[in-house]
Amino acid sequence: MPEKPYHLVIRGGTVATSRGAFAADVAISGETIAAIGHGLAPGAREIDARGKLVLPGGVDPHAHIEQVSAAGLLNADTFASATTSAAFGGTTSVISFAAQHVGHSLDRWSPTITPRRSAAR
Repeated sequence: MPEKPYHLVIRGGTVATSRGAFAADVAISGETIAAIGHGLAPGAREIDARGKLVLPGGVDPHAHIEQVSAAGLLNADTFASATTSAAFGGTTSVISFAAQHVGHSLDRWSPTITPRRSAAR
């Protein structure tokens, strides 16, 4: 029996992209969207999305990750725990909130920001 060309095909949904919303199927190979169109080859797994929106992952532009509050308490989420829980909820990108505490400049946070920048790559 030949191997299926796609790992997953989402069929019959309304796909939303930056160019608009339209009826289409979405084929995924590994972790990559391989094709968007109609009449795509079968997938090893298929999801019927008729009557549903098919959306890309969301962006959370205001995440409190490893952040010290104004009261001096450190947020419980680490970069790893926050991004893992975000991904399970469909959020694929987070932007850590840059807290501005009275009397401090953002330069003070440079040692904290640099490791996050490398972890995010």
